[in-house]
Amino acid sequence: MAGSQSRALADRSEVTRAARLSVAPMMDWTDRHCRYLHRLLSAETLLYTEMVTAPALVRGGALHLLDHSPEEHPVALQLGGSDPQELAQAAALGAEAGYDEINLNCGCPSDRVQSGTFGAVLMKEAGRVAECVASMREVVDVDVTVKCRIGVDDQNPEDVLPEFLDRIRAAGCQRVTIHARKAWLQGLSPKENRDIPPLDYDLVHRMKADFPDLHISINGGITTLAEAQVHLDAGLDGVMIGRSAYHQPTDILAEADPMIYGSGQRADPVEVVMKMLPYIDRHLAGGGRLHQITRHMLGLFAGRPGARGWRRALSEGAVKDHAGPDVVLDALSRVAPDAEAAQVI
Repeated sequence: MAGSQSRALADRSEVTRAARLSVAPMMDWTDRHCRYLHRLLSAETLLYTEMVTAPALVRGGALHLLDHSPEEHPVALQLGGSDPQELAQAAALGAEAGYDEINLNCGCPSDRVQSGTFGAVLMKEAGRVAECVASMREVVDVDVTVKCRIGVDDQNPEDVLPEFLDRIRAAGCQRVTIHARKAWLQGLSPKENRDIPPLDYDLVHRMKADFPDLHISINGGITTLAEAQVHLDAGLDGVMIGRSAYHQPTDILAEADPMIYGSGQRADPVEVVMKMLPYIDRHLAGGGRLHQITRHMLGLFAGRPGARGWRRALSEGAVKDHAGPDVVLDALSRVAPDAEAAQVI
C-alpha cells in the first residue's frame, strides 16, 4: 500500500482519541499547507481535508487532491458524493494514499453541492447514505465516518436525526459529527445559514444519550476551548471547531494539547513560524508561491500586540514575485522584535 511507505496507518483507537477535538473541513481553507501549520500548533487534534468530490478522483483522475505531508497525521479525508460504488472507489484511493479516516459530507448546504446531489441534501436520503457507508466500509480498513446536519428545510430534526443515525450505524458507521443547525437549502445563502435557524445543542446531546455506542462530536458555533470543554464534560465524545480554529489558530490549537488531551505544552506561535520556514523553502523550491502558505498564517497572532503589522507585512509581501522566507521574518519582527536573531533557515 503506497500510503504505508510514508507511515503506517494510525490505529483506530488513536484516531478516535484524536477526534476529541477536530478542525472542520472548510473549502479553500483547510488545504495541505493549512493542515501542516495546524499540526505544528497541536500534535493531537484530528485534522480534515477540504471536501474532495468522488467524481473528481474517480472520473477526473485528480489524484493530486490527495497529496498531503506525513506530518499531518492523524488526518481524515472528507469525500463528497452520493453514488455508493463511486464513493467506494474514492475511499479506496484515499485509504491507499494513507488517510486515517474517510468522512462522508452530508452537511454542506451550498448550491454547488446541491447540484451534485450530495452534501446536506443527503439528509433527505438516509437509505442512500447508509448504502454509501456500507460500500466504503467494504473496501477500506480505516474508519468511515459521517458529518451531517440535524435536518434540512422543513424536516423535523427530532424525527429525522434519530432515523438517520440509526441507518448509518446499522451500515457500520461508528463515528459521526453533527452540525447542530438545520441546513436551509432554499431561501438562505450558506452565509446566512451560519446564523439562521438557531443552533440546537440539546438535540445533539440527546442523541448521545439515545445512541451511547456511537462516538458523537458536535459542530457549529463553538468558538473557544472553554466552550468545547463544556460539551465534553456533558458527555459528548468530541467537538469540531471550524472558523475560529482557522482565524484564531493559536487561541484554539496552541492550547488544545494540554487543555483537551492532557498532554504536551502550549505551542509558542513564534516557534511555530520558525518551524514553518523549512517547509516554505521546500514549497518554493518546488515552484510554489509564498502566499499559498502564508495566507493561512495571518491569524497566528490575532489579539496580540503587533498582529496588525504581522498581517499587513505578510499580505503585502507574500504576493510579490520571488517572495521568500525573508518576508516571513520581516513580518515576525513586528510581533517578536528579537526573532530575527533566531533565524533557522
